[in-house]
Amino acid sequence: MPNKKTKSKANSNGNRPRNGPKAPLLAKAARNGAPQEGQSSSARPDSRGRLSPHDHSLRTYSIPDYRLEHPNYIVRQATEKDGHVRYEVEGDLSAAVPPIRDSKYLSKQQAIEIYRYMLLNRKMETALENLYKQGKVVGGVYFGLGQEACSCASAYALDKDDWFAPMIRNQGSLLVRGFHPSDVMMQYMAKADSPTKGRDGTSHFGDIEKRNMVSPISMLGDLIPVMAGVAVGARLQGRNIAVMTYIGDGGQSTGVTYEGINFAAVQNLGLVLVVESNEWAYSTPSEMQYRCKDLAERAIGYGIPAVIVDGTDACQVYDAAHEAVERAHRGEGPTMIEAKMMRMKGHAIHDAAAYVPKALFDFWKKRDPIARFENYLVKEKKWLASQQNAELIADVERVIEEEREIAVNSPMPTPESAEGGVFCEEGCHAIKPKYGMPKVKKSAGEYKETEAAVHLK
Repeated sequence: MPNKKTKSKANSNGNRPRNGPKAPLLAKAARNGAPQEGQSSSARPDSRGRLSPHDHSLRTYSIPDYRLEHPNYIVRQATEKDGHVRYEVEGDLSAAVPPIRDSKYLSKQQAIEIYRYMLLNRKMETALENLYKQGKVVGGVYFGLGQEACSCASAYALDKDDWFAPMIRNQGSLLVRGFHPSDVMMQYMAKADSPTKGRDGTSHFGDIEKRNMVSPISMLGDLIPVMAGVAVGARLQGRNIAVMTYIGDGGQSTGVTYEGINFAAVQNLGLVLVVESNEWAYSTPSEMQYRCKDLAERAIGYGIPAVIVDGTDACQVYDAAHEAVERAHRGEGPTMIEAKMMRMKGHAIHDAAAYVPKALFDFWKKRDPIARFENYLVKEKKWLASQQNAELIADVERVIEEEREIAVNSPMPTPESAEGGVFCEEGCHAIKPKYGMPKVKKSAGEYKETEAAVHLK
């Protein structure tokens, strides 16, 4: 007797297209930058002709979208008769892959360097996966498959004195800022020569001395106020720097994310926040996380500019990050960059991502950031000959093999080493200003109870 086909019923939540219904005329005008009733059409310039970031007549409604493609599909939650819940995708999944947008700033050599970092990122994670399967990794492994362009191109836009704080999928940014693949491998393997000397088995390490890197924090969103604090510290030392960090579409909804961005906005700090809108917050699709069309729209509430880019297009990511960094250096405050792409593996190596419809993986696999950038450099721009590209790939594979050997041959930490480096004791290390002595005003008299608290501005 043939099996009866189980019918599924789509739930009402999540039953909306990502592009949404046609917006009312008023809302559409607001998004395009048109002032509403009672609002000023422009901010008042200062004596040097610049718009004051503290002028409340300034409105940042315009959100540039540099993508050459706007995917048109939705993910629905469907419930079977037996109560089992699954996701299904509907829409146009046959659209042609868009071209890479030419960068306004990248030179030929810079573009090739970013491409090499992306390859190094991908090959390193492949090696990590193999090490995990060989039982040589302590704990789990987190992958950034499909997000290499976002991690590498954004970090590449930073200057040497700028700071960054990556998240678990931004291992490409570590490579750009000078870490070796063996550092990452040894960290996951908890080896004695790892950045944390075997005290941690994940990516919780930083370098505040040479690479200006703040360690990742597991609590999502907490890096944002920390990086705002780094920018405050630099300002007190007379410097306007860019501080870059990342947040996913799920973590973007946390309370501390709001508090950190709001503080950076009010204090006009050079925060460059890259929102990695990668479709899934663990096993929850974007359609069931937030109501707005784009996460970049939230920048309107903070009063800061935002931009939307294709996260699989290294040129778009770099240009947006470059302009945000330059704004930070000029003292013009924070920028939000929403990079849209797809997380091509589960939350971590233990997660097979069976909840993701296969058609969605197939759609984004055609938009692989490395394959697209390779085609751009070799066939479109002809900046790399086929032979040169093959040699570059071979060199990256050689480097990864050498780095893997270094990681595997590194010893495990000795038991007695666990008692060291737990507390910072007196004389452990000197904490000095990074850029100079903080500039503070000396008080002429004693503190008065009626005196208002000093403002960071």
